Amino acid sequence: MLVYRDDRLLLGQSHKFPIDRNFFSTLAGFVEPGESLEETVRREVFEEVGVRVGDVTYEASQPWPFPASLMLGFRAEARTETITLDTNEMRAARWFTPADIANRHALGFNLPPRDSIARRLIESFLAGL
Repeated sequence: MLVYRDDRLLLGQSHKFPIDRNFFSTLAGFVEPGESLEETVRREVFEEVGVRVGDVTYEASQPWPFPASLMLGFRAEARTETITLDTNEMRAARWFTPADIANRHALGFNLPPRDSIARRLIESFLAGL
């Protein structure tokens, strides 16, 4: 789930990510029974980082290495900006500008691998600015 507001991206760092890689990625979650995909995006973003989102649009999909699973990529427009981190799920989250992303090595962080849906969502968003 690529959360954005104007030209900024909200990226997070899961406890599952190796700490030495220091990479920030799009947010992720699971669909609950009876929930629409758009409701899932709004709920998961709010649960993980406390940000409310409005418009949600489908972007892409990618196979996931669990049986019968598929990862779906969405773009979600943030209505609020204040981050309230769920520290059980996330190590960190913050807003990044395009300049931050371009200067990530100097700023000491990385993005997800190029073959991931998260990286494609980030690059697609930045290419559209």
